[in-house]
Amino acid sequence: MEFDRWVADLPKYFAADGDIAMSHVLAVLSSTFPEGEKFFVRSVAAVRDQITDPALLADVEGFIGQEEMHGREHQVLNDRLAELGYPTRGIDSYVRGLYWVRERIQTKKVNLAFTAALEHYTATLAELLLTDEAARQAVGKAGARDMLTWHALEESEHKAVAYDVYKAVGGGEVMRIFVMLLTDLLFIFETSIMGVISMAMDREIRRHPLKLARSLARLPQSPFVSLRAMRILAQYHRPGFHPNDRDTRQLIAEWRQALFGPQGELTSLRVS
Repeated sequence: MEFDRWVADLPKYFAADGDIAMSHVLAVLSSTFPEGEKFFVRSVAAVRDQITDPALLADVEGFIGQEEMHGREHQVLNDRLAELGYPTRGIDSYVRGLYWVRERIQTKKVNLAFTAALEHYTATLAELLLTDEAARQAVGKAGARDMLTWHALEESEHKAVAYDVYKAVGGGEVMRIFVMLLTDLLFIFETSIMGVISMAMDREIRRHPLKLARSLARLPQSPFVSLRAMRILAQYHRPGFHPNDRDTRQLIAEWRQALFGPQGELTSLRVS
């Protein structure tokens, strides 16, 4: 995967209709991915020697390969966003420091619980992107939309791996659900603060306060904060939940064909 040429001409406000707030929200989310993906890989790799199931071991290898690629390709997007004035490098440094602290005070099992919880977030975003045309269009310009759609497909493919590894090393339901509650609080708080900082640093916004106000007013209507999104996220809190309870196998097959076609080569022309 090489997205350099796809994001080279990305405009500053790349979300649909040049939406300011959504562009900043998406930029913040993308900024967290490279270090987040590295944390996911380290969390799963740290317990690889405890896994005895050959099928799960194969899934772990695939998970690690996909997540490492996601981090690299999002860095390409983040570098372009930094050129446009988004604080992607500052957010990246903060996230790196956050995970550095976590890995030194948390057990391997807790790290896995956080990874599984965050993977449910990415799987939820992925399902919304792959099933809702409005969600894909909200991302806006093709370069960013293509990258996120490809990312969504692969997140859907391995959405259960971290969860299965957590269970395989003895992870319990109480810890899983409690960590998800913490993740809900931290995700909302931290991404909101990052979004406010990102917009506060944008000098162009200061010249268009009414445009920003209208953009902020549209945010609650976004497919990414819809009741459907909240219901999917909330399912993780149910005792006995498993990511594959949401059967997306047909969806994955359809999008793999749509994105790659019979030649197996990704092309932006295949993304609606």
